[in-house]
Amino acid sequence: MSKPRKPKGRPISGWLILDKPVDFGSTEAVSKIKWLFKAQKAGHAGTLDPLASGMLPIALGDATKTVPYVMDGRKIYEFTVTWGEERATDDLEGDVTQTSDKRPGEEDIRALLPQYTGVINQIPPQFSAIKIAGERAYDLARDGETVDIPSREVEIFRLTLLACPDANTAHFEVECGKGTYVRALARDFGRDLGCYGHISSLRRSFVAPFAEEAMVPLANLVALEAIEDADERLAALDALLIDTAEALSSLPHLVINDDQAHRLKMGNPILVRGRDAPVAETEAYATARGKLIAIGEIGEGEFRPKRVFV
Repeated sequence: MSKPRKPKGRPISGWLILDKPVDFGSTEAVSKIKWLFKAQKAGHAGTLDPLASGMLPIALGDATKTVPYVMDGRKIYEFTVTWGEERATDDLEGDVTQTSDKRPGEEDIRALLPQYTGVINQIPPQFSAIKIAGERAYDLARDGETVDIPSREVEIFRLTLLACPDANTAHFEVECGKGTYVRALARDFGRDLGCYGHISSLRRSFVAPFAEEAMVPLANLVALEAIEDADERLAALDALLIDTAEALSSLPHLVINDDQAHRLKMGNPILVRGRDAPVAETEAYATARGKLIAIGEIGEGEFRPKRVFV
């Protein structure tokens, strides 16, 4: 019987909060970071379009197990809408599909924003990763098909008009929940204002729970390739990682001892005691000596592990 293959790369774990540049795909960014860190595994928490810049949280190693918790977090985008043209992709990349000579006034734009605050129904763009009958919408759109994408609820916590530098453009900031397409906001703004519109710039500045100050420009990472000593280079890269547990800051936290950590790593439950101990939680995480041990469920005086970390 053949032995299982040993994973290639280092068993490094943590989050790298990349400041993704424009014209660089999210999948391409993950591959670059995985190669730089010589990591066994890597994945991102929420695609950024190639024409968008900003925060792209990339999980390495065991941190990939915490990606869903970041995907569910709030996000903040700054974006510019150019009026007068609707495009197939709802951004600069697509062909022009509708035009208008009308331009909205600042008062008209401000009056529209309350309609887009709170829980709203949104139809994702034709060029999106939504699956239609098992196929990605963008694949169907590239083949020339127009597909009927059902609307879905998304939540807009805050929507602000930042500036109207000229008659053709308006700058906005939006804080939104999972699954919101900012391109669709620009498209719908233009339709409601009777002038059409598309995204001409887009930057993500925040993905909960990671702060904007945590972002590392790609150029800074590439510059470290100049360090000839491999150990020194990897140490410099590792210093930029954020601890895996930071992704779970919205969950209840248990601090446990070494014996309890050993039991959890074996897949066994541990007793939860103490005056301040949670009574019942569908999800919580446990750490020992500052290191993430497990994500699990609390009930009937026990913490039962669901995902265990090496």
